[in-house]
This record gives sequence, C-alpha cells and structure tokens, in this order.
Amino acid sequence: MSDTQLTVTIGGGDVDDARAVVRALEDTFGAADRPPSGEHATVRVATFTGEGREGAGPAEAGALSAPVTVTVQGTPQAVRRASDTLARSFTAHDEGAASGDQEQERQLLLEP
Repeated sequence: MSDTQLTVTIGGGDVDDARAVVRALEDTFGAADRPPSGEHATVRVATFTGEGREGAGPAEAGALSAPVTVTVQGTPQAVRRASDTLARSFTAHDEGAASGDQEQERQLLLEP
C-alpha cells in the first residue's frame, strides 16, 4: 500500500494540538510529508504518503488543550485507518463522511 495518500486538515486548538494529531497518525502512516506549522494559523494541514504499520496501537500523541476538528481525506482504506487511529488516541466523535468515486472524506471532533 505504498501509494497511500492522506490529507489531514486540523481546525481549532493551537499548533501543539495539531502536532499531537499528527503524532497519533505517524505509527499508522509514517512521518508526515508536510507537518502542520504556523503559530497563528487557524487551520493546519498535514499530508502523509507512507504506509506505516497496519493495526498500530495508540501512539503517545500527547493531550489536546482544546477541542479540534479533524478532516481526513484520501482512499477509503486510508480514511478508515486514520479514523480508527484517532479514535484510539483521543476522545473522538464522528461528525460525518462524504464519499466520492475513489476518495472519501470524514470529519471528526477530537476532545481533550
């Protein structure tokens, strides 16, 4: 599954919250190709193209300081893996999903 592509959009919280979300996904997808940055940004984006490990356990991501909204977009399998990983690492509420021809998008609310 080396062609895994996942885009993660993180809103709310601060840059440390965005980094915690990315750390949680790194065991599953490998290091982010583009990690979140921007101390003053209101929305942060990270992208992954690695495959990491299937069935990885919850990562030591750290705690969130505030609720964050996370949108994961990619292949249905990548979106499922990302959603499962985030649900194991944080308190997560499914806010809905949209499916396209070959791509899926899911929005989650993560709470501290």
